[in-house]
Amino acid sequence: GKQGFSPERLSLEVDSAHLPKIAQLTEDKDISTSVFFLTCWQVLFWRVTGQSNLVIGAACDGRTYEELQGTLGLLAKYLPVACHLEENLRFTDVLQNVNKTVDEHLEWQEYFSWEEIAATDSGVAFFPVCFSFEEFPEVSLKDMSFSLAQQYAYIDRFKVKLACVQRDDSLITEFHYDSNVFRTEDVERLSEQFHVLLKSILDNPETTVGDFDILSDSERKQILVEFNDTGSDHPADKCIHHLIAERVEKTPDSTAVMFENEKLSYAKLNQRANQLAHHLQKVGVGPETPVGIYIEPSLELMVGLLGILKSGGAYVPLDPEYPTERLASILEDTQAPVVLTQSRLQSAIPKNNTRVVCLDADWQTIAAESDANPSSDATPENLAYIIFTSGSTGKPKGVPISHRNLVHSTYARLVYYKEPVGRFLLLSSFSFDSSIVGLFWSLCSGGTLVLPEAGLQRDPQPVAELIASQQITHMLCLPSLYSLILSEAEPKKLSSLDTVIVAGEACTKNVVDRHNELFPETGLFNEYGPTEGTVWCTVFDCRSKELETQVPIGRPIANSQIYLLNANMRPVPIGVPGELYIGGVGLTRGYLNRPELTADILVPNPFDDEVGSRLYKTGDLARYLPEGNIEFLGRADHQVKIRGYRIELGEIEAVLSQHSSVTQSVVVASESSQPETPASGDRRLVAYVVPGQNEQPKITELRSFINEQLPDFMVPSAFVFLESLPLTPNGKVDRNALPEPDRARPDLEETFVPPRNPVEEVLCGIWAEVLNIEKAGIQDNFFDLGGHSILVTRLVSRIRDSLQVELPLRTVFETPTVAALSDALLKDPEKRSKVEKTAELLVKLANLSDEEAEAMLNKRA
Repeated sequence: GKQGFSPERLSLEVDSAHLPKIAQLTEDKDISTSVFFLTCWQVLFWRVTGQSNLVIGAACDGRTYEELQGTLGLLAKYLPVACHLEENLRFTDVLQNVNKTVDEHLEWQEYFSWEEIAATDSGVAFFPVCFSFEEFPEVSLKDMSFSLAQQYAYIDRFKVKLACVQRDDSLITEFHYDSNVFRTEDVERLSEQFHVLLKSILDNPETTVGDFDILSDSERKQILVEFNDTGSDHPADKCIHHLIAERVEKTPDSTAVMFENEKLSYAKLNQRANQLAHHLQKVGVGPETPVGIYIEPSLELMVGLLGILKSGGAYVPLDPEYPTERLASILEDTQAPVVLTQSRLQSAIPKNNTRVVCLDADWQTIAAESDANPSSDATPENLAYIIFTSGSTGKPKGVPISHRNLVHSTYARLVYYKEPVGRFLLLSSFSFDSSIVGLFWSLCSGGTLVLPEAGLQRDPQPVAELIASQQITHMLCLPSLYSLILSEAEPKKLSSLDTVIVAGEACTKNVVDRHNELFPETGLFNEYGPTEGTVWCTVFDCRSKELETQVPIGRPIANSQIYLLNANMRPVPIGVPGELYIGGVGLTRGYLNRPELTADILVPNPFDDEVGSRLYKTGDLARYLPEGNIEFLGRADHQVKIRGYRIELGEIEAVLSQHSSVTQSVVVASESSQPETPASGDRRLVAYVVPGQNEQPKITELRSFINEQLPDFMVPSAFVFLESLPLTPNGKVDRNALPEPDRARPDLEETFVPPRNPVEEVLCGIWAEVLNIEKAGIQDNFFDLGGHSILVTRLVSRIRDSLQVELPLRTVFETPTVAALSDALLKDPEKRSKVEKTAELLVKLANLSDEEAEAMLNKRA
């Protein structure tokens, strides 16, 4: 259940220079000081939560009649003040809207009893955010004067409340908060932001609400400068093959690459790559020439990659698992004049003007070339590779990466990771940029790259066998694969590992806990980075003391900067979600042959004076944790709106994955599938859950587990249990392949109990209609079927229309099953017979044909 309520308080006096400005503004706009502060509080809350439809509980005195004015004691009650905010609304307009709402609410305050609803056991949350305004004038008794110094009573529950206390000559803001929910430093930051916002508003009240400052100078400096202080020397004048050549000089006889029972030393790999490079230069390959490489995992693959780089060209990986159309599309896009392959694959290459070089059949010709290092005109600004990522439109996008990008990315590894690479197991296809980690980190640090045979890399058992037999020290894989390896492999088979990197999708705390429990000595690192930023741009050490419930993506790597910005490109405060932008040496020059797309994602860097400096707009959402780590929240386009709230699906997934019986989960927002029903257009949240091996959790248990950490609008209304999540070819969750949830009576554990009388029959029908399901039983809980506060209102008005009876909203919260609600309706003997008669008539009508019904109604009329 919920934790208790532990109230704390933090006070800050409003700068006295602001008081005349506040007085002037409120007089000009003809509003109260109270409404002014309530509006400021709403703007701040919108800015720090991103929720555009906010409801704040505003205290109003509750004394409406003259004879009560003198009553002592607390008659205050909280009224819900809703406010809709958007980036481009002017503050003064929002002020007038709030003023109007407050006036309307004061008229009906005595009819509204939130306390009664909140007191029921229905799990309806109290107002999490509250506001009150109190005036304490000095009271004089003959020659003595005193003022109420402190009224410190908590009869209300909230998560955070702003109380403005006005005395004759000062104004204090008091931030009251539940210390089970907020840390003191969070509230200190919130109060600082409130005062920065206040000054910003008073300086120019006509500004739009998205443009006010809320960051203090110290927080701005911390976010923009201190968190991004990543400068580090790296060889900016070299290409990647120069770094590998230095390793060849140092350790010529060490094994560079292994595949099954074959291996090549650094010297041998270098000689073969040199011969291939001379051959490629003769057929016209040089700087900026794209060369396709269509080869299965093998020693030739490494010879091919290094040979292309040494010739000055850029490699374009073509995965043998690709469908023919994708191959043709990539070759068309890059106009690659040469493709390297093996004779058994040659027939699959689309026939066009491309020259095909077979590294097996043509090797004798190639071997006649010199094995000395070739010279090439390639500079760090020239391309090293072009990798294609899937586009949202379905057409793959080519991401060109320069030697400067690649040397930076590889060197940042040598700076960050302390353990030198011994043996690196390459589990990524070389057509994904995560393969770059193994290929170049390993070869630039003198390690051995171990290539598994094709198809093996997704199967946990053979991977574990390979780790044991080859004494693997380093590997990188998807967290979902690592999770399978941890649960299926014998721990002793993994004991050689020094360093495990997970990347490519969000990592759950379950994976980290399991790893730390089994292998406390082995490093586990969570990396993040899009292809456009050259493999990685942040990293988190999962053994860190800073690990709480979510696994962060950490901090920026050497020579990289991260900015979390709102829609107006302004930095968001610590703890507030923003879109993640990347700056620094790792950025691509833009998509191949897609200038419009490039202009959308590479934007001028407003935080850097250097001419031409750019930021990459990732489309990912994240937020800063207090100590500077970054928490990934999912794709901006996985942001959905449910009932006006902006919801990050990743946040719900992260909470679900903390449940001990959940191995994996994914949450989607699905549109209602029956567009003609009244509840249509309701997007609902559906959670797909892979349960733990031993037990399938109860849905009610999962629901309350989520509700303990997230608001009710973020609790999925349907749960679907799957043995495993469907995956795309690159191993990520395929959201489009998830099955539709059963709409009959979604996921209820209770057995279906049909209605026993006409009243229950009518109510069951109304429920099914409002909830957009096929049928509801009399013991089914309205909220378990996906009901929520807005649907309660719809339910009550349908019952009023059908059964001609008034029903307080709170009755639904108190009696959330058809059986209980029916009893509540029939409790009043005066209404009972009328309700029963109406229900009988409705049931009769429902069973008649249209003509019969019309005749019957005419007769009654």
